[in-house]
Amino acid sequence: MIFIYFIVVVIGFIMLIKGADFLVDGASSLAKKFKVSELVIGLTIVAFGTSAPELIVNILASLGDHHEITFGNIIGSNVFNILVVLGIAGLIAPIVVKKNTVIKEMPFLLISTIVVFGLSWLGQSLSRIDGFILLGILASFFIYIFGILKENPLEGDDIKIFSTIQTIFLISIGMMGLFIGGTLVVDNSVKIAKMLNVSEKLIGLTIVALGTSLPELVTSVVAVRKKRFDLAIGNVIGSNIFNSLLVLGVTSLIQPIKYFPALNVDFSILLIVTIILFFSMFVGKKHRIYKSEATFFLLIYGGFLFYLIRRG
Repeated sequence: MIFIYFIVVVIGFIMLIKGADFLVDGASSLAKKFKVSELVIGLTIVAFGTSAPELIVNILASLGDHHEITFGNIIGSNVFNILVVLGIAGLIAPIVVKKNTVIKEMPFLLISTIVVFGLSWLGQSLSRIDGFILLGILASFFIYIFGILKENPLEGDDIKIFSTIQTIFLISIGMMGLFIGGTLVVDNSVKIAKMLNVSEKLIGLTIVALGTSLPELVTSVVAVRKKRFDLAIGNVIGSNIFNSLLVLGVTSLIQPIKYFPALNVDFSILLIVTIILFFSMFVGKKHRIYKSEATFFLLIYGGFLFYLIRRG
């Protein structure tokens, strides 16, 4: 039986990789076809697609009154996206980050994180009014995105342009592959871990936390390998913004989310990690994530994971 689970996990990873491949090709084609910024596509379409697992998990957790999971999923995913996704992607190749991203999108990510933390802490919950506030901030982000739509349009002879129908098909199939592949990997990895007598706590802190961030990880790695750096960084920043504003906003509209003071430490860690990402842009050669920074990110995540396991 365990052999079958391993086979399904492998199939899931194949679907993840191919799904990311299709999504990156479709997104690049879309950007070049309509002469828009590849970063915009990464911040919106790709980011929304890779954030879908967090949205689904949070809606189900909210309906089941699992408030700690609702917050924990977002905090854990956002920390993972910055430290592990950019860490692994940065080890593959140095990630070039546009100046506009450093001075505008990254600060917006930091501000959105602070707002979510502040609203949650002040009211000891995220109410429906807070949900509207978060979605209102997200709307302002979309207005900004519309303003930079045509800045730095994607160019390059190595980018294949597909027809509109083919492009939509590639993006749709890519998102579907990421979602189904990620689900197969997580569900069957949990089954394997249980058969090997691994504790449910460790399963939750590792496999399940990784599961909702697998789409971001694989998509950014594939994007970097194809030298689509704007898609890679846009995916991470956009996904984290969607997680904080869209996912928590929609979830709190469905049902107010109770906030637990124990989450103060976790939110503080997320804030520190986001600040570290911003200031890493000014270390060494500006606006690049080199292997040294990428290694540092992964070491920080190792410490974070050790802290979570020790805390229980």
